[in-house]
Amino acid sequence: MNQRLLQGSLRSLVLLYFAVLVALPVFAVYGKGLSLGWEPFWQSVTHPLALDALWLTVQLALLAALINAALGTLTAWVLVRYCFPGRRFLNSLVDLPFALPTAVGGLMILLLLGPNSWLGQTLTSIGWEIVYRPPAIVIAMVFVTFPFVVRNLQPLLEELDPAEEEASYTLGASKALTFRRVILPALLPGLCGGTLLAFSRALAEFGAVVLIAGNLPGQTLVASVYIFGQVESYNPQAAAAVSVVLLTLSFLLLFTMNALFGRRTAR
Repeated sequence: MNQRLLQGSLRSLVLLYFAVLVALPVFAVYGKGLSLGWEPFWQSVTHPLALDALWLTVQLALLAALINAALGTLTAWVLVRYCFPGRRFLNSLVDLPFALPTAVGGLMILLLLGPNSWLGQTLTSIGWEIVYRPPAIVIAMVFVTFPFVVRNLQPLLEELDPAEEEASYTLGASKALTFRRVILPALLPGLCGGTLLAFSRALAEFGAVVLIAGNLPGQTLVASVYIFGQVESYNPQAAAAVSVVLLTLSFLLLFTMNALFGRRTAR
């Protein structure tokens, strides 16, 4: 009896925690975004500035996620498969974007590549302007979402059976073929999951982006900064409407990922 009471109390506590911190805020955003009806909501999300901001955000977030898929895979491979001085320190640095406030990440990029820095002036002199341009936004998104792919792949690489690779080499397969036919299928769930999480997180990035984007409408104004601008302009309904689009897209990505992984686990 006491055990059932304890289990029921724990479940209730978890549900209450989830409702207060996740469900209620999400419902509040959807309620505010749709509070005036479908037509005002549609006008808000199809406003030229809103559409440009959403489209730019999706493009840059997708590019950042693909970059992280490549760099994250390489980083996880090196950290798991090779022993070298400083590996533990490098492994701890992977989680640095999680520990730092995102505004600090944006400030680091600004100090490193800004117009007053040596590197920024050098790049500008050869025609490569980074800060206040889309490349700076991609760099910021890559920085804040970098750990997702690495941390999803490391456990899979550690659990991979070396005997399968050795058997492939014994049968005459090259390293490239072994990676494609033996290693990659085992890493694919973690790679897809980490990439989708990185894409979803990049869609909503604000702190690092607002400092280095320039926020030019139609050029460097991303959705999160557009939402902030609408709140500052006392237009919370428009801000909530664009937020609904981002939330819905993130939910679809997460549901798709869970459905695919659930089906794979069942098989």
